[in-house]
Amino acid sequence: MIFNASKISKSYGTLAALSEVDLICQQGEICGLIGANGAGKSTLFRIILGLIKQDSGSVEIQSSSPKPIGGIIEKPALYEYLNARENIKVFSEIQGIKVSAKTFNELMQEVGLSPDRKDAVKNYSLGMKQRLGLAVALLNNPDCLVLDEPFSGLDPMGIYSFHNLIKKLSRENKITVLISSHIVGELADLCDTLYVLSKGRIIKSGFSGEIYNSSVSSYKLVGENFPDMRELAAMHPIKIQGGYLVQISRKEITGLLETLINRGTRITACVPQSDLKVLFEDKT
Repeated sequence: MIFNASKISKSYGTLAALSEVDLICQQGEICGLIGANGAGKSTLFRIILGLIKQDSGSVEIQSSSPKPIGGIIEKPALYEYLNARENIKVFSEIQGIKVSAKTFNELMQEVGLSPDRKDAVKNYSLGMKQRLGLAVALLNNPDCLVLDEPFSGLDPMGIYSFHNLIKKLSRENKITVLISSHIVGELADLCDTLYVLSKGRIIKSGFSGEIYNSSVSSYKLVGENFPDMRELAAMHPIKIQGGYLVQISRKEITGLLETLINRGTRITACVPQSDLKVLFEDKT
């Protein structure tokens, strides 16, 4: 184990932002924290990074690195009037280290940015700013990264690219990654484990696929030659471009697909749809 948050609680007046939150991440593991806006994700991450103090509970990080943990809370805090090299210099000096030209080049290449770019960061796309923020977080080689909503505002290609970067850092550098989002689909294929945070409490946790599948209550079916879907009224079929959206369980979807194929339907895509109401349902 490299990271353990135990019984973390935090209140602001009468508002309980976090209530006895437990979270464990192993070395090289990508742990996802799913929660609606206001669930307490940023509060928890600020506590983990030491930016605010919890009322009770503890955070333990097993690390021999000079910098055990690095992170990005919400948007990267960059000096937009400076270029990438100047930003890295400022943040490295704040952390009491010096970054050589060779190390800078390697760091930029690691996060997928050109080390030769000289213009101000204000000209960067949001995805490039996220990568530069990640480079700042990686200064001094932390064992653990905390990334708060890093996909916010990114287009699908930007999300895909950032996914690959995070996987690379985790698998090749054995960095533990704790990452949050309010969209389960952004983390389902990225994370090893998922924690579901609702109203300041962890209500579900487990393997990523299991948590995601437990929230699936409908499927998007795309194809050709669909039969009269009124025969499937119990599934509440909704016509969409190229197919239908049907409300059906994971146990029933295979039988439906077999029925449609036997009736001459050509299915080109079957995409599960997560229901946040199901995901955030607290059964405790």
